[in-house]
Amino acid sequence: MGQARSSSSPQVILMGLDSAGKSTLLARLLTGQVMDTSPTIGFNVGTLDLDKNTSLTVWDVGGQKSMRSSWRYYLDDCKALVFVVDSSDPGRMGEAQKALKKILSEDNLQGVPLMVLANKKDLPNSMTIREVSTHLDLPSHTDRLWEIQGCSALKGLGLQQAFVSVHKLIRKS
Repeated sequence: MGQARSSSSPQVILMGLDSAGKSTLLARLLTGQVMDTSPTIGFNVGTLDLDKNTSLTVWDVGGQKSMRSSWRYYLDDCKALVFVVDSSDPGRMGEAQKALKKILSEDNLQGVPLMVLANKKDLPNSMTIREVSTHLDLPSHTDRLWEIQGCSALKGLGLQQAFVSVHKLIRKS
């Protein structure tokens, strides 16, 4: 029963630079708990139930520089890309923008909707959504549906809403 259901749930890929909070975010979504995480080597995957009839299979892919060249291998059957950034770290926004631009140029992602999650919004010096959007040059992505939302993986703020929005983006695309 569970197998049939998970194979029919849309594949969502969670990407972003190392230390953006992807694994913490996925663990919080799946368990409701904050878990100690270590840098992801490879990937984590889980099925997120949005309601009785709707689930998403979420793949959290490691974000270290050495792993980014293999990101493209996770894109088969990807229905939405969720790109996570650390909104409290303006010094890495240029690197994040380059990584996002590179992955969005992959053929497998043509027409695939994008959700950017500005994580760590609970921290006092986090950037605004507009600042993150500008740093990542999101307005230039006129060829795909995209949204940006703030969240806090640690506090669990905005996560469920973000993935409900991801599901809506998938349905629109």
